[in-house]
Amino acid sequence: MTHDAWLLDLDGTLYRAGPVKRGMALELLLGGWGAISTLRRFRHEHERLRESLDEHVASPYALQLERAAASLGRSAAEVEATVQTWMFARPRKWISRFTRHELVEEVRLFAASGGKLAIVSDYPASEKVTAVSGLPAIEVIVANGESGGPGRLKPHPDGYLEAARRLGVSPAACLVIGDRADADGEAARRAGMEFRLVS
Repeated sequence: MTHDAWLLDLDGTLYRAGPVKRGMALELLLGGWGAISTLRRFRHEHERLRESLDEHVASPYALQLERAAASLGRSAAEVEATVQTWMFARPRKWISRFTRHELVEEVRLFAASGGKLAIVSDYPASEKVTAVSGLPAIEVIVANGESGGPGRLKPHPDGYLEAARRLGVSPAACLVIGDRADADGEAARRAGMEFRLVS
């Protein structure tokens, strides 16, 4: 089946997650000991929200920050500064190094043939996506923690349906590409979209 649009997950899909995580683990061990507990709690709250958040909220990302901060006895601003540094800024060099070049080339060819592209992410993505080597221009980014982001996390289909709406493409004409069958794949199924697993 041909598709009018490809809706791409970012983390673990457009780059190989394992080497990036190992690179960041080394950096944390060498100079980020103080950030480890914050990052663990932040990720824990993300998975809790993924499992429990059925109602729309203004920003799941903000709620995740608030819950992590309350658990750690810190301010949400402090938690966000740590997350911004260690999850979004510092990994960029590793993302560039471990981009999935074969997939990015497929994406480039699809766009060159007139296909539409969107990024759909459960984390802020606009800055991080620029680190993906060779990626063509993305028309739409629907990301938790950014303006217009989804009110629920995957596997809810909100983000993918919003991306299709903004692209002006029917859900049935979209292909979702992601690295998690339980999140991206299930969200695609609920949205009535085809899914391709990247592993």
